[in-house]
Amino acid sequence: MDPALRNSDVADAELAQAAARGDPDAFGQLIDRHGLAARRAARAILRDADDADDAVQEGMLAAWRAIDRYDPARPFRPWLMRIVVNAALDARRRSRVRRAEPIVDSLESGGLSPDRRAEAALLRERIHAGLASLPERQRVALVLFDGEGWGHAEIAAALGVPEGTVRSYVFHARRAMRRALGNLAEGMK
Repeated sequence: MDPALRNSDVADAELAQAAARGDPDAFGQLIDRHGLAARRAARAILRDADDADDAVQEGMLAAWRAIDRYDPARPFRPWLMRIVVNAALDARRRSRVRRAEPIVDSLESGGLSPDRRAEAALLRERIHAGLASLPERQRVALVLFDGEGWGHAEIAAALGVPEGTVRSYVFHARRAMRRALGNLAEGMK
């Protein structure tokens, strides 16, 4: 690998161009930079860590195969996230089988009292149910915006929709989550 590309400040576009020339280390750096965000995006869609990992792996492989079609004049992250989001959506379409919920470990915790643990469990349950009740694109937009700190423009690029549509998704998703959580979240503060 070219020593100049080892600098962590190297722009994504430069790494992508090096990867397009056949440098797998450059693509590895891109995965290091964006892999966790890609996994969180896939998990927001699939709601299963193993399925999300598989979708990210498929998405990253697809990105590697298509790296020569990346336009370095445009931001790399939305391009990559669009590929990963599409891989997750494809995986979700393929997997329509119902899955059982995992059994929660009942180990004692040294921190919270039983009533606080019950409140936290209820809050988690309501959050999961609220997110599950959202339309897919609203859920993804909300997780990426509030959970990951992405901007509206980045989400719009990843989802392939106008920025105003993303703003609408986030607005309606937040309103639905407020209804789903009710006053439960305020009691946890």
